[in-house]
Amino acid sequence: MKRASIKDIARLANVSHSTVSRALSGSPLISPETVSRIRQIALESGYRPSAAARSLVTSRTSTIGVVVTSIADPFAAEVVLGIEDAANERDYSVLLANSNALPERELKVVHAFEERRVDGIIVTSSRVGAVYAEVLSQARVPIVLLNNQHPSEFMHSVMIDNFAASFAATRHLIDLGHKRIAYIGDRFGCQSDTERCGGYRAALEQAGLPFRPEFLVPGNGGPDGGATAMGSLLALPNLPTAVFCYNDMTAFGAMGAASARGLGIPSDLSIVGFDDLFFAQFSAPPLTTVRQPMRDMGRLAVENLLKLLAGDSAVPNANVPGELIVRHSTAPPKETN
Repeated sequence: MKRASIKDIARLANVSHSTVSRALSGSPLISPETVSRIRQIALESGYRPSAAARSLVTSRTSTIGVVVTSIADPFAAEVVLGIEDAANERDYSVLLANSNALPERELKVVHAFEERRVDGIIVTSSRVGAVYAEVLSQARVPIVLLNNQHPSEFMHSVMIDNFAASFAATRHLIDLGHKRIAYIGDRFGCQSDTERCGGYRAALEQAGLPFRPEFLVPGNGGPDGGATAMGSLLALPNLPTAVFCYNDMTAFGAMGAASARGLGIPSDLSIVGFDDLFFAQFSAPPLTTVRQPMRDMGRLAVENLLKLLAGDSAVPNANVPGELIVRHSTAPPKETN
């Protein structure tokens, strides 16, 4: 069935096209009685405004472009749910694209979103970093980075306080009595890894524990990297009694490798993750981890983006706190270290 147009409504209401347009947009030039009558006719005839036509008038498309590393990434999936919730509440649509963690693809997607005339762009786990300074000087739309992975002078970003959260996670292990604590990081030079390692080292220093370079092992952010890194730690002559991992996916790989070697968790080895992905509570044993407020971060990114669109002041670099969730993958060490 053909969708009703403004011309159809004008004919049914016996008014001009311009009167219908003004009435549907809530213009004060049209009497309330006429507005009510025209809107009722529009409702009964199944009229829906054209987004394309509206964008020609307002120069807005009510669309936000979102760039994620991969839709298969559990972190990105949770963040996008928060973005969509906040966008839908404000009658915005979301366009989603993958960067596959490739800087050149990320920039290509951002430019493609600009060409499609989105109102604003949110980039999660950006791999571009400082290059954005030049991109922004030419951008026609506001951009907010969420969980930016490289230090830059970018004005608008949303990040968890990685340093404080990692300090708390390491402190938890120290308070349990562990003195030989390893860190499995991320080998790609991410800002979040630098900050999490910084919190780990600061907690050791505050407790008067030595930093052992051999206990600092890179992973790749995935379970395979966590398993390989754990293999390196288990080959050391003096084994750690606890391991703090860059993220939950790394922790799952580390737990699997340790279990395959016959180590009990947490009886022989305590493990802490970072993110609190949905299935962290269902691992065996349930994983102690740092909870990132992923959905809240997505909502905050949208709120800051819409403030920029409205010409209001957005929080330049918003840091949100993490929360240590203690489950059953951590316990006091078997023996005095």
